[in-house]
Amino acid sequence: MLSESQNIEYKESWRDEYLKWICGFANAHGGRIYIGVNDKKEVIGLLDSKRLMEDIPNKIVNYLGIVEDVNLLTEGEKEYIEIIVTPSNMPIAYKGTYHYRSGSTKQEMKGIALQQFIMNKMGQSWDDIPVYGATLDDIDRDAIDFFLRSSIRAGRMDEEETDTSTEEVLRNLGLITVKGELKNAAVLLFGKNVGQFFPSAQFKIGRFHTDESDLIVQDIIEGNIIQMASRVVDTLRTKYLLSPIHYEGLQRVEELEIPEKALRELIYNAIAHKDYSGPAIQMRIYDYSIELWNYGLLPEELTPADLLRKHSSYPRNHNIANVFYKAGFVESWGRGYKKISEELERVNMPLPVIEENGGGVMAVIKRKLMSDVIAEHDGRNDSVANVGVNVGVNVGVNVGVKNDEQKLTDRQRIIVSIIKSNPAITVKQMSEALSVTSRTIERDLAVMQKADVIRHEGSDKSGIWVILAQV
Repeated sequence: MLSESQNIEYKESWRDEYLKWICGFANAHGGRIYIGVNDKKEVIGLLDSKRLMEDIPNKIVNYLGIVEDVNLLTEGEKEYIEIIVTPSNMPIAYKGTYHYRSGSTKQEMKGIALQQFIMNKMGQSWDDIPVYGATLDDIDRDAIDFFLRSSIRAGRMDEEETDTSTEEVLRNLGLITVKGELKNAAVLLFGKNVGQFFPSAQFKIGRFHTDESDLIVQDIIEGNIIQMASRVVDTLRTKYLLSPIHYEGLQRVEELEIPEKALRELIYNAIAHKDYSGPAIQMRIYDYSIELWNYGLLPEELTPADLLRKHSSYPRNHNIANVFYKAGFVESWGRGYKKISEELERVNMPLPVIEENGGGVMAVIKRKLMSDVIAEHDGRNDSVANVGVNVGVNVGVNVGVKNDEQKLTDRQRIIVSIIKSNPAITVKQMSEALSVTSRTIERDLAVMQKADVIRHEGSDKSGIWVILAQV
Protein backbone atom coordinates (compact mmCIF):
# COMPACT_ATOMS: atom_id res chain seq x y z
CA MET A 1 0.00 0.00 0.00
CA LEU A 2 0.99 3.61 -0.58
CA SER A 3 1.76 5.99 2.28
CA GLU A 4 -0.86 8.45 3.48
CA SER A 5 -0.87 11.42 1.17
CA GLN A 6 -3.12 14.01 -0.38
CA ASN A 7 -5.23 11.22 -1.89
CA ILE A 8 -4.98 8.36 0.65
CA GLU A 9 -6.13 7.94 4.25
CA TYR A 10 -5.92 4.88 6.53
CA LYS A 11 -8.34 4.26 9.43
CA GLU A 12 -8.33 1.29 11.82
CA SER A 13 -12.11 1.36 12.27
CA TRP A 14 -15.10 3.28 10.96
CA ARG A 15 -16.48 6.41 12.62
CA ASP A 16 -19.23 8.59 11.17
CA GLU A 17 -16.94 11.62 11.45
CA TYR A 18 -14.94 10.13 8.57
CA LEU A 19 -17.73 11.38 6.34
CA LYS A 20 -15.90 14.72 6.68
CA TRP A 21 -12.86 13.13 5.05
CA ILE A 22 -15.01 11.81 2.21
CA CYS A 23 -16.51 15.30 1.84
CA GLY A 24 -13.00 16.80 1.72
CA PHE A 25 -11.83 14.33 -0.94
CA ALA A 26 -14.94 14.97 -3.06
CA ASN A 27 -14.42 18.73 -2.90
CA ALA A 28 -10.73 18.39 -3.82
CA HIS A 29 -9.19 15.89 -6.22
CA GLY A 30 -10.75 12.68 -4.99
CA GLY A 31 -8.99 9.94 -3.05
CA ARG A 32 -9.25 6.64 -1.23
CA ILE A 33 -9.97 5.77 2.39
CA TYR A 34 -9.09 2.34 3.74
CA ILE A 35 -10.99 1.10 6.82
CA GLY A 36 -9.32 -1.66 8.81
CA VAL A 37 -5.75 -0.56 8.04
CA ASN A 38 -3.41 1.16 10.51
CA ASP A 39 -0.97 4.02 9.88
CA LYS A 40 1.81 1.50 9.21
CA LYS A 41 -0.25 0.26 6.23
CA GLU A 42 -0.85 -3.04 7.99
CA VAL A 43 -4.24 -4.71 7.49
CA ILE A 44 -5.68 -5.37 10.96
CA GLY A 45 -9.14 -6.38 9.70
CA LEU A 46 -12.74 -5.54 10.63
CA LEU A 47 -15.13 -7.54 12.79
CA ASP A 48 -18.28 -5.89 11.38
CA SER A 49 -17.37 -5.56 7.68
CA LYS A 50 -20.75 -6.93 6.48
CA ARG A 51 -22.71 -4.29 8.42
CA LEU A 52 -20.32 -1.52 7.34
CA MET A 53 -20.72 -2.51 3.67
CA GLU A 54 -24.37 -1.50 4.04
CA ASP A 55 -24.03 1.42 6.44
CA ILE A 56 -21.19 3.37 4.77
CA PRO A 57 -22.74 3.67 1.26
CA ASN A 58 -26.09 4.67 2.77
CA LYS A 59 -24.54 7.31 5.02
CA ILE A 60 -22.51 8.75 2.12
CA VAL A 61 -25.73 9.16 0.11
CA ASN A 62 -27.84 10.45 3.01
CA TYR A 63 -25.33 12.93 4.46
CA LEU A 64 -23.34 13.98 1.37
CA GLY A 65 -25.75 13.36 -1.50
CA ILE A 66 -23.17 11.49 -3.58
CA VAL A 67 -22.64 7.86 -4.57
CA GLU A 68 -19.16 6.38 -4.19
CA ASP A 69 -17.64 2.93 -4.67
CA VAL A 70 -17.29 0.98 -1.42
CA ASN A 71 -15.37 -2.29 -1.87
CA LEU A 72 -14.74 -5.21 0.48
CA LEU A 73 -11.14 -6.44 0.20
CA THR A 74 -9.30 -9.28 1.88
CA GLU A 75 -5.74 -10.04 2.89
CA GLY A 76 -5.46 -13.59 4.07
CA GLU A 77 -8.41 -14.06 6.43
CA LYS A 78 -8.67 -10.36 7.27
CA GLU A 79 -11.27 -8.14 5.64
CA TYR A 80 -10.98 -4.39 5.11
CA ILE A 81 -12.92 -1.78 3.19
CA GLU A 82 -11.84 0.55 0.39
CA ILE A 83 -13.84 3.74 -0.26
CA ILE A 84 -13.05 5.31 -3.64
CA VAL A 85 -14.05 9.00 -3.69
CA THR A 86 -14.27 10.78 -7.04
CA PRO A 87 -13.89 14.58 -7.33
CA SER A 88 -17.24 16.33 -7.50
CA ASN A 89 -18.18 19.03 -9.99
CA MET A 90 -20.53 20.49 -7.38
CA PRO A 91 -19.65 21.71 -3.87
CA ILE A 92 -20.34 19.03 -1.25
CA ALA A 93 -21.37 19.83 2.34
CA TYR A 94 -21.53 17.65 5.44
CA LYS A 95 -24.15 18.85 7.92
CA GLY A 96 -23.94 22.36 6.44
CA THR A 97 -20.13 22.63 6.51
CA TYR A 98 -17.72 22.33 3.63
CA HIS A 99 -14.46 20.41 3.95
CA TYR A 100 -11.48 20.28 1.63
CA ARG A 101 -8.52 17.92 1.41
CA SER A 102 -5.31 19.94 1.26
CA GLY A 103 -2.05 18.04 1.43
CA SER A 104 -2.55 15.30 4.02
CA THR A 105 -4.94 17.35 6.13
CA LYS A 106 -8.68 18.08 6.08
CA GLN A 107 -9.71 21.71 6.39
CA GLU A 108 -13.09 23.30 6.99
CA MET A 109 -13.70 26.16 4.59
CA LYS A 110 -15.17 29.45 5.80
CA GLY A 111 -15.55 33.07 4.74
CA ILE A 112 -13.89 34.24 1.54
CA ALA A 113 -12.21 30.88 0.96
CA LEU A 114 -15.61 29.15 0.99
CA GLN A 115 -17.14 31.81 -1.25
CA GLN A 116 -14.38 31.44 -3.82
CA PHE A 117 -14.52 27.65 -3.65
CA ILE A 118 -18.26 27.53 -4.30
CA MET A 119 -18.00 30.00 -7.18
CA ASN A 120 -15.17 28.01 -8.77
CA LYS A 121 -17.17 24.78 -8.46
CA MET A 122 -20.11 26.51 -10.12
CA GLY A 123 -17.90 27.75 -12.96
CA GLN A 124 -18.01 31.33 -11.70
CA SER A 125 -15.41 33.72 -10.34
CA TRP A 126 -15.35 36.65 -7.94
CA ASP A 127 -15.91 39.12 -10.74
CA ASP A 128 -19.33 37.52 -11.45
CA ILE A 129 -20.77 38.82 -8.16
CA PRO A 130 -23.20 41.76 -8.61
CA VAL A 131 -22.23 45.14 -7.11
CA TYR A 132 -24.82 46.40 -4.66
CA GLY A 133 -26.04 49.89 -5.57
CA ALA A 134 -24.10 50.27 -8.85
CA THR A 135 -25.97 51.47 -11.95
CA LEU A 136 -25.13 52.39 -15.53
CA ASP A 137 -24.54 55.95 -14.30
CA ASP A 138 -21.44 54.60 -12.53
CA ILE A 139 -19.93 53.49 -15.87
CA ASP A 140 -17.49 55.80 -17.68
CA ARG A 141 -18.31 56.05 -21.38
CA ASP A 142 -14.73 57.12 -22.15
CA ALA A 143 -13.54 53.80 -20.73
CA ILE A 144 -16.07 51.95 -22.91
CA ASP A 145 -14.85 53.85 -25.98
CA PHE A 146 -11.23 53.06 -25.10
CA PHE A 147 -12.14 49.36 -24.99
CA LEU A 148 -14.00 49.50 -28.31
CA ARG A 149 -11.09 51.25 -30.06
CA SER A 150 -8.62 48.74 -28.65
CA SER A 151 -10.78 45.78 -29.70
CA ILE A 152 -11.24 47.12 -33.21
CA ARG A 153 -7.51 47.81 -33.52
CA ALA A 154 -6.79 44.24 -32.36
CA GLY A 155 -9.17 42.86 -34.99
CA ARG A 156 -11.49 41.35 -32.40
CA MET A 157 -14.43 43.66 -33.11
CA ASP A 158 -15.86 45.26 -36.25
CA GLU A 159 -15.69 49.01 -36.77
CA GLU A 160 -19.49 49.36 -36.88
CA GLU A 161 -19.59 48.43 -33.20
CA THR A 162 -18.08 51.81 -32.26
CA ASP A 163 -21.50 53.32 -31.59
CA THR A 164 -22.80 50.42 -29.49
CA SER A 165 -24.59 51.66 -26.37
CA THR A 166 -22.93 51.27 -22.98
CA GLU A 167 -25.57 48.82 -21.76
CA GLU A 168 -25.30 46.70 -24.89
CA VAL A 169 -21.50 46.55 -24.64
CA LEU A 170 -21.75 45.36 -21.03
CA ARG A 171 -24.42 42.80 -21.91
CA ASN A 172 -22.41 41.48 -24.84
CA LEU A 173 -19.43 41.05 -22.51
CA GLY A 174 -21.56 39.21 -19.94
CA LEU A 175 -21.06 41.90 -17.31
CA ILE A 176 -24.73 42.32 -16.40
CA THR A 177 -26.66 39.64 -14.49
CA VAL A 178 -30.02 38.26 -15.65
CA LYS A 179 -31.59 40.57 -13.05
CA GLY A 180 -29.94 43.60 -14.67
CA GLU A 181 -27.28 44.11 -11.98
CA LEU A 182 -23.73 45.21 -12.79
CA LYS A 183 -21.10 42.61 -11.95
CA ASN A 184 -17.89 43.37 -10.09
CA ALA A 185 -15.99 43.15 -13.38
CA ALA A 186 -18.17 45.83 -15.01
CA VAL A 187 -17.38 48.43 -12.34
CA LEU A 188 -13.72 47.45 -12.07
CA LEU A 189 -13.17 47.62 -15.81
CA PHE A 190 -15.26 50.66 -16.71
CA GLY A 191 -16.29 52.46 -13.51
CA LYS A 192 -16.13 56.22 -13.00
CA ASN A 193 -15.26 55.98 -9.30
CA VAL A 194 -13.84 52.49 -8.90
CA GLY A 195 -12.35 53.28 -5.48
CA GLN A 196 -15.83 53.91 -4.09
CA PHE A 197 -16.65 50.24 -4.60
CA PHE A 198 -13.19 48.63 -4.57
CA PRO A 199 -10.66 50.58 -2.45
CA SER A 200 -7.87 48.09 -3.22
CA ALA A 201 -8.13 48.57 -6.99
CA GLN A 202 -4.84 50.48 -7.03
CA PHE A 203 -1.44 50.12 -8.61
CA LYS A 204 1.34 51.41 -6.34
CA ILE A 205 4.77 52.30 -7.74
CA GLY A 206 7.70 53.02 -5.45
CA ARG A 207 11.31 53.93 -6.21
CA PHE A 208 13.94 52.71 -3.76
CA HIS A 209 17.72 52.50 -3.82
CA THR A 210 18.62 49.10 -2.40
CA ASP A 211 15.90 48.25 0.14
CA GLU A 212 12.41 49.24 1.25
CA SER A 213 13.68 51.53 3.99
CA ASP A 214 15.03 53.95 1.39
CA LEU A 215 11.90 55.19 -0.42
CA ILE A 216 12.64 58.06 -2.83
CA VAL A 217 9.30 58.66 -4.54
CA GLN A 218 6.00 56.89 -5.08
CA ASP A 219 2.84 57.07 -7.17
CA ILE A 220 -0.59 55.47 -6.82
CA ILE A 221 -2.49 54.78 -10.05
CA GLU A 222 -6.24 54.53 -9.50
CA GLY A 223 -9.36 54.35 -11.63
CA ASN A 224 -10.81 51.79 -14.03
CA ILE A 225 -8.54 48.85 -14.82
CA ILE A 226 -9.17 48.83 -18.59
CA GLN A 227 -6.96 51.92 -18.86
CA MET A 228 -4.78 51.28 -15.81
CA ALA A 229 -1.94 49.52 -17.64
CA SER A 230 -1.51 52.42 -20.07
CA ARG A 231 -1.44 54.93 -17.21
CA VAL A 232 1.11 52.81 -15.36
CA VAL A 233 3.39 52.52 -18.41
CA ASP A 234 3.15 56.28 -19.03
CA THR A 235 4.14 56.96 -15.42
CA LEU A 236 7.04 54.51 -15.61
CA ARG A 237 8.25 56.06 -18.85
CA THR A 238 8.21 59.63 -17.61
CA LYS A 239 9.35 59.16 -14.02
CA TYR A 240 10.93 55.82 -13.26
CA LEU A 241 12.61 53.98 -16.14
CA LEU A 242 15.50 54.70 -18.50
CA SER A 243 14.74 55.37 -22.15
CA PRO A 244 17.89 55.10 -24.32
CA ILE A 245 17.56 57.14 -27.52
CA HIS A 246 19.03 56.18 -30.86
CA TYR A 247 18.43 57.05 -34.51
CA GLU A 248 17.54 54.72 -37.34
CA GLY A 249 18.33 56.95 -40.30
CA LEU A 250 16.51 60.19 -39.49
CA GLN A 251 14.00 58.41 -37.27
CA ARG A 252 14.42 59.05 -33.54
CA VAL A 253 13.78 55.85 -31.56
CA GLU A 254 13.25 56.00 -27.79
CA GLU A 255 12.83 52.56 -26.21
CA LEU A 256 12.34 51.71 -22.55
CA GLU A 257 15.14 49.84 -20.81
CA ILE A 258 12.70 46.92 -20.52
CA PRO A 259 10.87 45.99 -23.76
CA GLU A 260 7.47 47.62 -23.55
CA LYS A 261 5.64 44.51 -24.78
CA ALA A 262 7.12 42.49 -21.92
CA LEU A 263 6.41 45.25 -19.41
CA ARG A 264 2.78 45.60 -20.50
CA GLU A 265 2.26 41.83 -20.45
CA LEU A 266 3.51 41.68 -16.86
CA ILE A 267 1.25 44.56 -15.85
CA TYR A 268 -1.81 43.09 -17.61
CA ASN A 269 -1.22 39.75 -15.89
CA ALA A 270 -0.99 41.42 -12.48
CA ILE A 271 -4.21 43.37 -13.05
CA ALA A 272 -6.21 40.50 -14.57
CA HIS A 273 -5.17 37.84 -12.03
CA LYS A 274 -5.22 39.96 -8.86
CA ASP A 275 -7.42 38.83 -5.99
CA TYR A 276 -9.32 42.09 -5.42
CA SER A 277 -10.22 41.15 -1.85
CA GLY A 278 -6.58 41.89 -0.91
CA PRO A 279 -4.15 44.83 -1.06
CA ALA A 280 -3.10 46.89 -4.06
CA ILE A 281 -0.74 45.77 -6.81
CA GLN A 282 2.78 46.88 -5.95
CA MET A 283 5.76 47.62 -8.18
CA ARG A 284 9.04 48.25 -6.36
CA ILE A 285 11.82 49.70 -8.49
CA TYR A 286 15.34 49.32 -7.11
CA ASP A 287 18.72 50.26 -8.53
CA TYR A 288 19.27 46.74 -9.81
CA SER A 289 15.85 45.12 -10.09
CA ILE A 290 12.11 45.61 -10.47
CA GLU A 291 9.61 43.62 -8.40
CA LEU A 292 5.96 43.38 -9.48
CA TRP A 293 3.59 41.78 -6.95
CA ASN A 294 -0.13 41.09 -7.06
CA TYR A 295 -2.24 39.54 -4.31
CA GLY A 296 -3.55 36.01 -4.93
CA LEU A 297 -1.63 32.72 -5.16
CA LEU A 298 -1.35 30.65 -8.31
CA PRO A 299 -4.03 28.03 -9.01
CA GLU A 300 -3.23 24.55 -7.71
CA GLU A 301 -2.57 23.34 -11.24
CA LEU A 302 0.41 25.68 -11.71
CA THR A 303 3.78 26.30 -10.10
CA PRO A 304 5.91 29.43 -10.64
CA ALA A 305 8.20 27.42 -12.94
CA ASP A 306 5.20 26.40 -15.09
CA LEU A 307 4.50 30.02 -16.02
CA LEU A 308 7.66 30.22 -18.13
CA ARG A 309 6.73 27.02 -19.95
CA LYS A 310 3.81 26.09 -22.17
CA HIS A 311 0.76 25.80 -19.93
CA SER A 312 -3.01 26.06 -19.92
CA SER A 313 -4.72 29.27 -18.90
CA TYR A 314 -6.37 29.41 -15.46
CA PRO A 315 -7.78 32.93 -15.08
CA ARG A 316 -8.78 33.95 -11.54
CA ASN A 317 -11.23 36.55 -12.88
CA HIS A 318 -12.89 35.09 -15.97
CA ASN A 319 -14.74 38.24 -17.01
CA ILE A 320 -11.74 40.53 -16.66
CA ALA A 321 -9.54 38.09 -18.57
CA ASN A 322 -12.17 37.85 -21.33
CA VAL A 323 -12.39 41.65 -21.72
CA PHE A 324 -8.59 41.98 -21.75
CA TYR A 325 -8.45 39.31 -24.46
CA LYS A 326 -11.11 41.03 -26.60
CA ALA A 327 -9.25 44.33 -26.19
CA GLY A 328 -6.12 42.64 -27.54
CA PHE A 329 -4.21 43.07 -24.28
CA VAL A 330 -3.61 39.39 -23.48
CA GLU A 331 -3.73 35.96 -25.09
CA SER A 332 -6.21 33.33 -23.93
CA TRP A 333 -3.93 30.32 -24.07
CA GLY A 334 -1.46 30.92 -21.26
CA ARG A 335 1.25 32.35 -23.54
CA GLY A 336 1.75 35.60 -21.63
CA TYR A 337 4.96 34.70 -19.84
CA LYS A 338 6.33 33.03 -22.96
CA LYS A 339 5.92 36.34 -24.78
CA ILE A 340 7.66 38.09 -21.88
CA SER A 341 10.56 35.65 -22.10
CA GLU A 342 10.87 36.11 -25.86
CA GLU A 343 10.97 39.90 -25.54
CA LEU A 344 13.60 39.84 -22.79
CA GLU A 345 15.75 37.32 -24.66
CA ARG A 346 15.59 39.59 -27.73
CA VAL A 347 17.46 42.32 -25.84
CA ASN A 348 19.75 39.91 -23.95
CA MET A 349 18.02 40.41 -20.61
CA PRO A 350 17.63 37.50 -18.15
CA LEU A 351 14.26 35.84 -17.75
CA PRO A 352 12.10 37.09 -14.88
CA VAL A 353 12.12 35.14 -11.63
CA ILE A 354 8.60 34.12 -10.61
CA GLU A 355 7.81 33.22 -7.02
CA GLU A 356 4.88 33.05 -4.61
CA ASN A 357 5.43 35.59 -1.87
CA GLY A 358 3.28 37.06 0.90
CA GLY A 359 0.03 35.55 -0.33
CA GLY A 360 0.61 36.64 -3.92
CA VAL A 361 2.76 36.20 -7.03
CA MET A 362 5.93 38.22 -7.61
CA ALA A 363 7.87 38.69 -10.83
CA VAL A 364 11.44 39.97 -10.45
CA ILE A 365 13.31 41.51 -13.40
CA LYS A 366 16.97 42.41 -13.22
CA ARG A 367 17.83 45.91 -14.48
CA LYS A 368 20.84 47.04 -16.42
CA LEU A 369 23.13 49.50 -14.65
CA MET A 370 23.01 53.08 -15.92
CA SER A 371 26.71 52.85 -16.75
CA ASP A 372 25.99 49.79 -18.90
CA VAL A 373 23.15 51.57 -20.70
CA ILE A 374 25.37 54.56 -21.42
CA ALA A 375 28.24 52.31 -22.51
CA GLU A 376 25.95 50.47 -24.97
CA HIS A 377 25.24 53.79 -26.69
CA ASP A 378 28.77 55.21 -26.68
CA GLY A 379 30.11 55.66 -30.19
CA ARG A 380 26.62 55.62 -31.69
CA ASN A 381 25.85 59.30 -31.04
CA ASP A 382 23.01 58.12 -28.81
CA SER A 383 21.67 59.61 -25.63
CA VAL A 384 19.91 58.44 -22.51
CA ALA A 385 16.73 60.17 -21.38
CA ASN A 386 14.11 59.71 -18.66
CA VAL A 387 16.44 58.98 -15.79
CA GLY A 388 13.76 59.64 -13.20
CA VAL A 389 14.26 55.99 -12.32
CA ASN A 390 17.14 57.26 -10.19
CA VAL A 391 15.60 60.34 -8.69
CA GLY A 392 11.85 59.88 -8.96
CA VAL A 393 11.19 62.85 -11.22
CA ASN A 394 10.32 63.36 -14.86
CA VAL A 395 13.56 64.25 -16.57
CA GLY A 396 12.29 65.30 -19.97
CA VAL A 397 14.45 65.05 -23.07
CA ASN A 398 17.94 66.01 -24.22
CA VAL A 399 18.77 69.68 -24.49
CA GLY A 400 21.08 71.62 -26.71
CA VAL A 401 23.71 74.13 -25.59
CA LYS A 402 24.32 77.75 -26.40
CA ASN A 403 27.78 77.17 -27.74
CA ASP A 404 27.68 74.68 -30.61
CA GLU A 405 31.36 73.96 -30.00
CA GLN A 406 30.66 72.93 -26.41
CA LYS A 407 29.99 69.18 -26.39
CA LEU A 408 28.35 67.74 -23.32
CA THR A 409 29.12 64.24 -22.12
CA ASP A 410 26.30 61.74 -21.66
CA ARG A 411 26.37 62.30 -17.93
CA GLN A 412 26.23 66.07 -18.34
CA ARG A 413 23.25 65.78 -20.67
CA ILE A 414 21.54 63.65 -18.05
CA ILE A 415 22.30 66.29 -15.40
CA VAL A 416 20.66 68.95 -17.57
CA SER A 417 17.58 66.75 -17.94
CA ILE A 418 17.41 66.17 -14.19
CA ILE A 419 17.68 69.91 -13.50
CA LYS A 420 14.96 70.63 -16.02
CA SER A 421 12.52 68.47 -14.07
CA ASN A 422 13.71 69.41 -10.57
CA PRO A 423 15.53 72.75 -10.45
CA ALA A 424 15.96 72.47 -6.67
CA ILE A 425 17.79 69.14 -6.80
CA THR A 426 20.99 69.00 -4.73
CA VAL A 427 24.47 67.79 -5.63
CA LYS A 428 24.05 64.89 -3.24
CA GLN A 429 20.79 63.81 -4.88
CA MET A 430 22.41 63.96 -8.32
CA SER A 431 25.38 61.92 -7.13
CA GLU A 432 23.05 59.25 -5.73
CA ALA A 433 20.98 59.26 -8.90
CA LEU A 434 23.98 58.74 -11.16
CA SER A 435 25.92 56.49 -8.77
CA VAL A 436 28.99 58.74 -8.79
CA THR A 437 30.70 60.85 -6.14
CA SER A 438 29.57 64.35 -5.23
CA ARG A 439 32.99 65.60 -6.36
CA THR A 440 32.35 64.21 -9.86
CA ILE A 441 29.00 66.01 -10.04
CA GLU A 442 30.59 69.25 -8.82
CA ARG A 443 33.20 69.06 -11.61
CA ASP A 444 30.49 68.51 -14.23
CA LEU A 445 28.44 71.40 -12.87
CA ALA A 446 31.48 73.68 -12.92
CA VAL A 447 32.18 72.83 -16.57
CA MET A 448 28.55 73.40 -17.53
CA GLN A 449 28.36 76.73 -15.68
CA LYS A 450 31.54 77.92 -17.35
CA ALA A 451 30.02 77.03 -20.72
CA ASP A 452 26.84 79.00 -19.87
CA VAL A 453 24.71 75.86 -20.04
CA ILE A 454 23.36 76.25 -16.49
CA ARG A 455 23.45 78.77 -13.63
CA HIS A 456 22.77 78.41 -9.89
CA GLU A 457 20.65 81.08 -8.22
CA GLY A 458 20.19 81.52 -4.47
CA SER A 459 21.89 79.86 -1.51
CA ASP A 460 23.45 76.42 -1.58
CA LYS A 461 20.66 75.00 0.57
CA SER A 462 17.57 76.65 -0.89
CA GLY A 463 18.72 77.85 -4.33
CA ILE A 464 17.70 76.53 -7.73
CA TRP A 465 19.41 75.62 -10.99
CA VAL A 466 18.49 77.51 -14.14
CA ILE A 467 19.02 76.15 -17.64
CA LEU A 468 20.49 78.82 -19.92
CA ALA A 469 20.74 76.77 -23.09
CA GLN A 470 17.90 76.59 -25.60
CA VAL A 471 15.82 73.47 -24.98
